[in-house]
Amino acid sequence: MTPGSRSKAKAGPRRKGSLVIVGTGIRAVQHTTTEAREEISRADKLFYLVSDVVSEKWIRTLNPTAESLASCYVRGGSRMSAYRRMVTKMLRSVRAGATVCAAFYGHPGVSVYPSHEAIRLAREEGFDAVMLPGISAEDCLLADLGIDPLRSGCQSFEATDFLVFRRKFDTSSALLLWQAGVVGSTVYRPRGVRRGLRELAQYLAGFYGGRHELVLYEASPLSMFRPMIRSTTIEKLPASGVDGSMTMFIPPKSRPPDPEALRRLKLTRASLKVVPPCWDPPPTEVRRTRSTRRVRRRTVSSGTP
Repeated sequence: MTPGSRSKAKAGPRRKGSLVIVGTGIRAVQHTTTEAREEISRADKLFYLVSDVVSEKWIRTLNPTAESLASCYVRGGSRMSAYRRMVTKMLRSVRAGATVCAAFYGHPGVSVYPSHEAIRLAREEGFDAVMLPGISAEDCLLADLGIDPLRSGCQSFEATDFLVFRRKFDTSSALLLWQAGVVGSTVYRPRGVRRGLRELAQYLAGFYGGRHELVLYEASPLSMFRPMIRSTTIEKLPASGVDGSMTMFIPPKSRPPDPEALRRLKLTRASLKVVPPCWDPPPTEVRRTRSTRRVRRRTVSSGTP
Protein backbone atom coordinates (compact mmCIF):
# COMPACT_ATOMS: atom_id res chain seq x y z
CA MET A 1 0.00 0.00 0.00
CA THR A 2 1.48 3.35 -0.98
CA PRO A 3 0.64 6.90 0.09
CA GLY A 4 -2.15 8.27 -2.05
CA SER A 5 -3.05 4.85 -3.43
CA ARG A 6 -6.67 5.25 -2.31
CA SER A 7 -7.00 8.19 -4.69
CA LYS A 8 -6.58 5.79 -7.59
CA ALA A 9 -9.84 4.02 -6.79
CA LYS A 10 -12.71 4.62 -9.17
CA ALA A 11 -14.71 7.73 -8.26
CA GLY A 12 -18.38 7.44 -7.38
CA PRO A 13 -20.43 5.51 -4.80
CA ARG A 14 -18.75 2.52 -3.15
CA ARG A 15 -19.97 -0.89 -4.26
CA LYS A 16 -21.15 -3.58 -1.89
CA GLY A 17 -18.42 -6.09 -1.18
CA SER A 18 -14.99 -5.43 0.31
CA LEU A 19 -11.52 -6.92 0.62
CA VAL A 20 -9.14 -6.95 3.59
CA ILE A 21 -5.70 -8.50 3.17
CA VAL A 22 -3.98 -9.51 6.42
CA GLY A 23 -0.72 -11.13 7.45
CA THR A 24 -0.55 -14.08 9.86
CA GLY A 25 3.12 -13.58 10.64
CA ILE A 26 5.52 -16.53 10.62
CA ARG A 27 4.01 -18.26 13.66
CA ALA A 28 0.35 -17.70 12.98
CA VAL A 29 -1.07 -18.40 16.43
CA GLN A 30 1.46 -16.12 18.20
CA HIS A 31 2.18 -13.55 15.47
CA THR A 32 -1.28 -12.72 14.12
CA THR A 33 -2.36 -9.31 15.43
CA THR A 34 -5.66 -8.77 17.24
CA GLU A 35 -6.82 -6.58 14.35
CA ALA A 36 -6.03 -9.25 11.76
CA ARG A 37 -7.69 -11.97 13.83
CA GLU A 38 -10.89 -9.93 14.06
CA GLU A 39 -10.96 -9.48 10.27
CA ILE A 40 -10.40 -13.20 9.75
CA SER A 41 -13.23 -14.12 12.11
CA ARG A 42 -15.86 -11.68 10.85
CA ALA A 43 -15.37 -12.17 7.10
CA ASP A 44 -18.22 -13.58 5.00
CA LYS A 45 -15.55 -15.45 3.04
CA LEU A 46 -11.99 -16.24 4.11
CA PHE A 47 -9.11 -17.24 1.86
CA TYR A 48 -5.70 -18.14 3.23
CA LEU A 49 -2.20 -19.16 2.16
CA VAL A 50 0.08 -20.39 4.93
CA SER A 51 3.15 -22.60 5.09
CA ASP A 52 2.36 -25.23 7.72
CA VAL A 53 -0.49 -27.47 8.83
CA VAL A 54 -0.65 -26.09 12.38
CA SER A 55 -1.40 -22.57 11.09
CA GLU A 56 -3.92 -23.97 8.63
CA LYS A 57 -5.84 -25.86 11.31
CA TRP A 58 -5.87 -22.80 13.57
CA ILE A 59 -7.17 -20.50 10.81
CA ARG A 60 -9.96 -22.94 10.01
CA THR A 61 -11.18 -22.75 13.62
CA LEU A 62 -11.61 -18.98 13.28
CA ASN A 63 -13.88 -18.99 10.23
CA PRO A 64 -15.84 -21.95 8.79
CA THR A 65 -15.75 -20.43 5.28
CA ALA A 66 -11.94 -20.72 5.14
CA GLU A 67 -10.59 -21.84 1.76
CA SER A 68 -6.93 -22.44 0.98
CA LEU A 69 -5.35 -20.76 -2.03
CA ALA A 70 -2.63 -23.42 -2.15
CA SER A 71 -4.68 -25.35 -4.73
CA CYS A 72 -3.81 -22.58 -7.22
CA TYR A 73 -0.24 -23.88 -7.36
CA VAL A 74 0.67 -26.60 -9.85
CA ARG A 75 4.05 -28.27 -9.44
CA GLY A 76 6.12 -27.32 -12.47
CA GLY A 77 3.54 -24.71 -13.49
CA SER A 78 4.00 -20.96 -13.80
CA ARG A 79 3.97 -19.11 -10.50
CA MET A 80 2.41 -16.08 -12.18
CA SER A 81 -0.47 -18.23 -13.43
CA ALA A 82 -1.02 -19.42 -9.87
CA TYR A 83 -1.04 -15.84 -8.58
CA ARG A 84 -3.65 -14.82 -11.15
CA ARG A 85 -5.86 -17.73 -10.11
CA MET A 86 -5.63 -16.51 -6.51
CA VAL A 87 -6.64 -12.98 -7.51
CA THR A 88 -9.57 -14.32 -9.53
CA LYS A 89 -10.86 -16.34 -6.56
CA MET A 90 -10.68 -13.40 -4.17
CA LEU A 91 -12.33 -10.92 -6.51
CA ARG A 92 -15.10 -13.32 -7.50
CA SER A 93 -16.35 -13.28 -3.90
CA VAL A 94 -15.89 -9.51 -3.57
CA ARG A 95 -17.93 -8.90 -6.73
CA ALA A 96 -20.65 -11.13 -5.30
CA GLY A 97 -21.03 -8.61 -2.46
CA ALA A 98 -19.20 -10.51 0.29
CA THR A 99 -16.91 -9.11 2.97
CA VAL A 100 -13.75 -10.96 1.99
CA CYS A 101 -10.58 -11.48 4.01
CA ALA A 102 -7.42 -13.07 2.64
CA ALA A 103 -4.73 -14.12 5.10
CA PHE A 104 -1.18 -14.59 3.84
CA TYR A 105 1.84 -16.05 5.60
CA GLY A 106 4.22 -13.40 6.99
CA HIS A 107 3.61 -9.81 5.91
CA PRO A 108 0.97 -9.70 3.15
CA GLY A 109 2.71 -6.89 1.31
CA VAL A 110 6.20 -8.39 1.16
CA SER A 111 6.80 -10.49 -1.94
CA VAL A 112 3.08 -11.31 -2.26
CA TYR A 113 1.97 -10.38 -5.76
CA PRO A 114 -1.66 -11.60 -5.38
CA SER A 115 -2.37 -9.29 -2.43
CA HIS A 116 -1.24 -6.12 -4.21
CA GLU A 117 -2.95 -7.05 -7.48
CA ALA A 118 -6.24 -7.97 -5.79
CA ILE A 119 -6.31 -4.66 -3.91
CA ARG A 120 -5.47 -2.70 -7.06
CA LEU A 121 -8.22 -4.31 -9.11
CA ALA A 122 -10.80 -4.11 -6.31
CA ARG A 123 -10.21 -0.38 -5.89
CA GLU A 124 -10.39 0.19 -9.64
CA GLU A 125 -13.82 -1.44 -9.61
CA GLY A 126 -15.05 0.74 -6.73
CA PHE A 127 -14.72 -1.69 -3.82
CA ASP A 128 -13.18 -0.92 -0.44
CA ALA A 129 -9.84 -2.73 -0.17
CA VAL A 130 -7.19 -2.40 2.53
CA MET A 131 -4.07 -4.19 3.76
CA LEU A 132 -3.08 -4.85 7.38
CA PRO A 133 0.56 -5.57 8.31
CA GLY A 134 2.04 -8.75 9.72
CA ILE A 135 5.37 -9.97 11.11
CA SER A 136 7.59 -10.80 8.15
CA ALA A 137 10.42 -13.28 7.65
CA GLU A 138 12.77 -10.29 7.67
CA ASP A 139 11.57 -9.32 11.14
CA CYS A 140 12.36 -12.83 12.37
CA LEU A 141 15.73 -12.86 10.60
CA LEU A 142 16.82 -9.62 12.26
CA ALA A 143 15.95 -11.07 15.67
CA ASP A 144 17.39 -14.56 15.14
CA LEU A 145 20.68 -13.39 13.62
CA GLY A 146 21.05 -10.45 15.98
CA ILE A 147 21.20 -7.89 13.18
CA ASP A 148 20.80 -4.16 13.68
CA PRO A 149 19.94 -2.95 10.14
CA LEU A 150 20.97 0.59 11.02
CA ARG A 151 24.50 -0.44 12.00
CA SER A 152 25.72 -0.64 8.41
CA GLY A 153 22.51 -0.27 6.45
CA CYS A 154 20.58 -3.17 4.97
CA GLN A 155 19.70 -3.76 1.30
CA SER A 156 16.94 -6.16 0.27
CA PHE A 157 16.26 -7.67 -3.16
CA GLU A 158 14.41 -10.56 -4.74
CA ALA A 159 17.23 -12.79 -5.99
CA THR A 160 16.21 -13.16 -9.64
CA ASP A 161 15.44 -9.45 -9.95
CA PHE A 162 18.81 -8.65 -8.33
CA LEU A 163 20.69 -10.83 -10.79
CA VAL A 164 18.81 -10.05 -14.02
CA PHE A 165 18.64 -6.28 -13.57
CA ARG A 166 22.11 -5.99 -12.03
CA ARG A 167 20.75 -3.89 -9.17
CA LYS A 168 23.27 -1.48 -7.71
CA PHE A 169 24.29 -2.30 -4.14
CA ASP A 170 26.93 -1.41 -1.58
CA THR A 171 29.16 -4.23 -0.29
CA SER A 172 29.79 -2.27 2.91
CA SER A 173 26.11 -2.65 3.82
CA ALA A 174 24.34 -5.89 4.71
CA LEU A 175 22.59 -7.61 1.79
CA LEU A 176 19.43 -9.74 1.91
CA LEU A 177 18.45 -11.85 -1.10
CA TRP A 178 14.96 -13.38 -1.05
CA GLN A 179 13.92 -16.58 -2.83
CA ALA A 180 17.56 -17.29 -3.60
CA GLY A 181 16.86 -21.01 -3.90
CA VAL A 182 14.63 -20.53 -6.94
CA VAL A 183 16.70 -17.83 -8.64
CA GLY A 184 16.10 -17.94 -12.40
CA SER A 185 12.95 -20.07 -12.14
CA THR A 186 9.45 -18.92 -13.05
CA VAL A 187 7.72 -22.19 -12.15
CA TYR A 188 6.58 -23.46 -8.77
CA ARG A 189 9.08 -25.80 -7.11
CA PRO A 190 10.00 -26.07 -3.41
CA ARG A 191 13.61 -27.15 -4.01
CA GLY A 192 16.47 -24.97 -5.16
CA VAL A 193 17.66 -24.52 -8.74
CA ARG A 194 21.40 -25.23 -8.94
CA ARG A 195 21.90 -23.54 -12.31
CA GLY A 196 20.59 -20.26 -10.96
CA LEU A 197 22.64 -20.60 -7.79
CA ARG A 198 25.81 -21.03 -9.85
CA GLU A 199 25.07 -17.82 -11.74
CA LEU A 200 24.29 -15.97 -8.51
CA ALA A 201 27.45 -17.23 -6.80
CA GLN A 202 29.60 -16.22 -9.76
CA TYR A 203 28.11 -12.73 -9.79
CA LEU A 204 28.49 -12.21 -6.04
CA ALA A 205 32.08 -13.50 -6.09
CA GLY A 206 32.99 -10.65 -8.41
CA PHE A 207 32.16 -8.18 -5.61
CA TYR A 208 32.93 -10.09 -2.42
CA GLY A 209 35.31 -12.86 -3.40
CA GLY A 210 34.45 -16.56 -3.28
CA ARG A 211 35.43 -17.05 0.36
CA HIS A 212 33.18 -14.32 1.73
CA GLU A 213 30.75 -15.69 4.30
CA LEU A 214 27.00 -15.81 3.81
CA VAL A 215 24.16 -17.18 5.90
CA LEU A 216 21.18 -19.23 4.72
CA TYR A 217 18.15 -18.64 6.92
CA GLU A 218 14.63 -19.93 7.36
CA ALA A 219 12.35 -18.86 10.19
CA SER A 220 10.65 -21.55 12.25
CA PRO A 221 6.83 -21.62 12.03
CA LEU A 222 6.60 -23.07 15.55
CA SER A 223 8.09 -21.77 18.80
CA MET A 224 9.11 -25.29 19.85
CA PHE A 225 11.61 -25.49 16.97
CA ARG A 226 14.65 -23.35 16.28
CA PRO A 227 15.15 -21.49 12.99
CA MET A 228 17.37 -22.94 10.28
CA ILE A 229 20.65 -20.97 10.26
CA ARG A 230 23.48 -22.27 8.09
CA SER A 231 26.77 -20.53 7.42
CA THR A 232 28.64 -21.16 4.16
CA THR A 233 30.68 -19.21 1.62
CA ILE A 234 29.81 -17.75 -1.76
CA GLU A 235 31.90 -20.33 -3.64
CA LYS A 236 30.11 -23.20 -1.86
CA LEU A 237 26.62 -21.79 -2.44
CA PRO A 238 25.63 -23.98 -5.46
CA ALA A 239 26.19 -27.15 -3.41
CA SER A 240 24.59 -25.86 -0.20
CA GLY A 241 21.13 -27.41 -0.67
CA VAL A 242 19.17 -24.17 -0.76
CA ASP A 243 15.38 -24.49 -0.49
CA GLY A 244 13.03 -22.09 -2.23
CA SER A 245 11.87 -20.70 1.13
CA MET A 246 15.35 -19.76 2.38
CA THR A 247 16.67 -16.21 2.62
CA MET A 248 20.31 -15.33 2.06
CA PHE A 249 22.10 -12.87 4.34
CA ILE A 250 25.48 -11.53 3.21
CA PRO A 251 27.40 -9.65 5.94
CA PRO A 252 29.01 -6.39 4.87
CA LYS A 253 32.65 -5.86 3.98
CA SER A 254 34.42 -3.30 6.13
CA ARG A 255 34.86 0.26 4.88
CA PRO A 256 36.63 3.12 6.68
CA PRO A 257 34.74 6.39 7.18
CA ASP A 258 35.45 9.29 4.86
CA PRO A 259 38.04 11.61 6.55
CA GLU A 260 36.64 14.74 4.90
CA ALA A 261 33.10 13.96 6.08
CA LEU A 262 34.42 13.41 9.61
CA ARG A 263 36.23 16.74 9.52
CA ARG A 264 33.21 18.68 8.23
CA LEU A 265 30.90 17.14 10.83
CA LYS A 266 33.48 17.57 13.60
CA LEU A 267 33.37 13.85 14.39
CA THR A 268 36.05 11.32 15.26
CA ARG A 269 36.18 7.70 14.20
CA ALA A 270 36.03 6.68 17.86
CA SER A 271 32.63 8.37 18.16
CA LEU A 272 31.08 6.21 15.44
CA LYS A 273 29.21 2.97 16.09
CA VAL A 274 31.47 0.70 14.08
CA VAL A 275 31.71 -2.17 16.61
CA PRO A 276 30.27 -4.66 17.24
CA PRO A 277 29.50 -5.77 13.68
CA CYS A 278 25.99 -5.59 12.30
CA TRP A 279 25.33 -9.19 13.29
CA ASP A 280 26.42 -11.74 15.88
CA PRO A 281 27.14 -15.17 14.33
CA PRO A 282 25.53 -18.10 16.18
CA PRO A 283 28.09 -20.20 18.11
CA THR A 284 27.13 -23.40 16.28
CA GLU A 285 25.39 -24.33 13.08
CA VAL A 286 21.65 -24.76 13.61
CA ARG A 287 19.80 -27.19 11.36
CA ARG A 288 16.08 -27.65 11.03
CA THR A 289 14.91 -30.90 12.61
CA ARG A 290 12.90 -33.62 10.90
CA SER A 291 9.90 -32.65 13.03
CA THR A 292 9.94 -29.15 11.60
CA ARG A 293 10.13 -30.52 8.05
CA ARG A 294 7.00 -32.59 8.68
CA VAL A 295 5.14 -29.58 10.05
CA ARG A 296 6.11 -27.39 7.09
CA ARG A 297 4.02 -29.24 4.53
CA ARG A 298 4.30 -26.78 1.69
CA THR A 299 6.77 -24.11 0.68
CA VAL A 300 4.84 -20.91 0.02
CA SER A 301 6.44 -18.42 -2.34
CA SER A 302 4.07 -15.68 -3.33
CA GLY A 303 6.42 -13.10 -4.78
CA THR A 304 7.04 -12.51 -8.46
CA PRO A 305 10.35 -13.69 -9.92
